[in-house]
Amino acid sequence: MQTTMSSITAKDRLIFALDVPTVEAAKQWVEKLDGVVSVFKIGLELYVRAGVSLVPSLLQTGKKVFLDLKYYDIPETVKGATRNVAELGASFLTIHGDTNILKAAVEGRGNSSLKLLAVTVLTSLNNDDIKELGYECSVQDLVLLRARKALEAGCDGVICSPQEAGSIRSMIAKEAPSHDFLIITPGIRPQDSTRQDHKRSSTPAAAIQSGADFLIIGRPIRDAGDPRQTAQALIREMQGAFDSVTR
Repeated sequence: MQTTMSSITAKDRLIFALDVPTVEAAKQWVEKLDGVVSVFKIGLELYVRAGVSLVPSLLQTGKKVFLDLKYYDIPETVKGATRNVAELGASFLTIHGDTNILKAAVEGRGNSSLKLLAVTVLTSLNNDDIKELGYECSVQDLVLLRARKALEAGCDGVICSPQEAGSIRSMIAKEAPSHDFLIITPGIRPQDSTRQDHKRSSTPAAAIQSGADFLIIGRPIRDAGDPRQTAQALIREMQGAFDSVTR
């Protein structure tokens, strides 16, 4: 049975990428977007400088933390690292790897509320790139394979480009219709954006209409003349898309 997505508050579904080089810069962005954005992503660039030191301060101000660390190691190491992230209170963690690694992360998460998101194929890659990596299938086929493995392993969702969101949503509807499987998409660019470093990108509305639940957006906001106003405009576009979608 399909239901409307109009009950979703788009403000809670925009994840701002804190892809900045210093802790001070990160804090400035959190302050600048206070009251507009509630979920902040800490990736490798900032993590190398700050580690997890920003997590408690973000949580104390009511923000949610998305740790984009793409854990990929032997299962026991991933299990322990995931356990530590769960104890920190982060809301999301990205992981990568085969079924044993994914299952180890699920075990490490335990009964916490931490959402585990399996990385499928980076949005900077296309069919030629994955062939260079040794894969003979298409990006679409590899993404679907990894999404299915993530579902079977007990992950809460996947990271994929907007272009594969629809296929994953259809797969979930057929194979696990009762599963609240999250699809989170980077590679989001406004209609008038000239930055196309992502090879598989989409506008906010198109990504949601294709099946995305959360959008990761960084540079379109950071590079804007008025970042706060830009974030609000993106949220309005997202809200309109959620209000028009049924799943």
